[in-house]
Amino acid sequence: MNFLIIFGAKYLYLVIVIAALWYVSTQPKEQRFRIILAACFALPLTYVVAKLMSSFYYDPRPFVVGNFTPLLPHAPDNGFPSDHTLLSAAVAAVVFFFHRKLGIALFAVAFLVGMARVVAGIHHFIDILGSIIIAFLVTAFFMKYLLAPLYRYFAPFFLKDVTVDK
Repeated sequence: MNFLIIFGAKYLYLVIVIAALWYVSTQPKEQRFRIILAACFALPLTYVVAKLMSSFYYDPRPFVVGNFTPLLPHAPDNGFPSDHTLLSAAVAAVVFFFHRKLGIALFAVAFLVGMARVVAGIHHFIDILGSIIIAFLVTAFFMKYLLAPLYRYFAPFFLKDVTVDK
């Protein structure tokens, strides 16, 4: 059982990344460009917002509060938000805005990543929930307000055969 928890907490996020890369690789050139553009901006933006949020909310890790040894060695720093869950949910969120069903499935796997980290003793549930909410809201904001102008700017450089409306 510990093997599954450790695998989920440490490596399961890679399944999300691989699934997202597979999905992107199967898309037509213009759609692939939109997804990559969204990922290149939304993922770092999500990380920056999460780091800002972590400076306003400190959540000591469960093994620090409970004085026990977690399944995975970890520094006794701020647990909010969970970086593994944040990355997983951010990738899931980008995919979600292009393919709802796959995005929901990837969110489910991101949740499993987070739960494995909770069971491993290195995060509280609030760290996981916060990561998922931050990733979704930042990506939704990006998709609604920033993707179209960035696409209009970058598309002529990367998609020579596509006309972009101004």
